[in-house]
Amino acid sequence: MENFLGIMRNSQLFSGIEEEEIREMLVCLDARQRQFQKGDLIFRTGEATEVLGFLLTGTAFIFQEDFWGNRNIISNITQGQTFAETFACAPGSVLTVSVTAESDCEVLFLNVRRILTVCSAACSHHSRIIRNLLSDLAAKNLACNEKLAHMAQRTTRAKLLSYFSSVAQKNNNFEFDIPFSRQQMADYLSVERSGLSLELSRMKRDGLIDYHKNHFVLRRK
Repeated sequence: MENFLGIMRNSQLFSGIEEEEIREMLVCLDARQRQFQKGDLIFRTGEATEVLGFLLTGTAFIFQEDFWGNRNIISNITQGQTFAETFACAPGSVLTVSVTAESDCEVLFLNVRRILTVCSAACSHHSRIIRNLLSDLAAKNLACNEKLAHMAQRTTRAKLLSYFSSVAQKNNNFEFDIPFSRQQMADYLSVERSGLSLELSRMKRDGLIDYHKNHFVLRRK
């Protein structure tokens, strides 16, 4: 874990906590490190968990899948981000989503109960990680609301415009890369892949966008 201290310190969860304090906390939080190959399930729907995941390397996706295998991507996870914290913070709950490795990755698992239970020393960095976890949960809630806003649009074009506009605003740039393949973007926006690909071509023809693979440029007619 020593090689990843810089990543941890720059993350939302460990923001404002020094590396030496992080070393102490990893012992306190019963930190466990595991490697996963692309396609492996990190968490599975229906399981219960007392740990949250912290992505040290690679990428992953949070998704829901129904009985017939229809997949709805909730969000992507990149280095330094956490996942499954909501379920770990709710004793007795089971996961309603799964998490899969989009690439080979390494994950650090942290015991949430030990995060939420302040140690006898009442150390300042322990209080800080609780505040950081709360901020992280709030950010995830906002991201969920944003996804719902995209999905609430009536047409595939409106959903795409809502999503692209949001990404452009976050990057403060009309030119950006997205983290999804075409199938993954269709799963994220809850549309058919064929319909999404057709609408992208129409939007390009209409002068609204230009793109190459995952790189997009927004245009004003």
